[in-house]
Amino acid sequence: MADNNQANVYNITGILPKDACVVIVKTDWNSEVTDELESGAVEFLKKSGVDNYKVIVVPGAVEIPFAINSYWENKKNEAGRPDAFIALGCVIRGETPHFDYVCQSVTNGITILNTKLPVPVIFGILTVDNMQQAQERLGGFHGHKGEEAAVTALKMVALTRSFEK
Repeated sequence: MADNNQANVYNITGILPKDACVVIVKTDWNSEVTDELESGAVEFLKKSGVDNYKVIVVPGAVEIPFAINSYWENKKNEAGRPDAFIALGCVIRGETPHFDYVCQSVTNGITILNTKLPVPVIFGILTVDNMQQAQERLGGFHGHKGEEAAVTALKMVALTRSFEK
């Protein structure tokens, strides 16, 4: 969401699945931001009654799709397998084209996972020009993107489950 109107994100209708299993995969890179994204997501999950969540830390954003796919492949046949994944990261533009390559890679990876896996993968990657823009997305003018990712995950789990009825 690009504006400060958070009403649509937090307009939660229906019953959110308290029994959902959510796996958060976050980067260690820019941890001052990703730790706050994680805190917002976890706080919302707990507030919603979801206590079945796990946090996995990877070195950088490019590694997120691999970790999600690998975790799914290892847990898909187990009881309590993930109902949703949340990808959290922060890529800050620098002086080289590296920013563009990283953003494109992680975006493509998550998009592929969303068509490959039977569970949603929520895009909670901040792609910003500077640290101030990142901070504005941690509860500032642009809302809290970690919380938004958790809201979206639970909405998508509920949607997915509604297809089974």
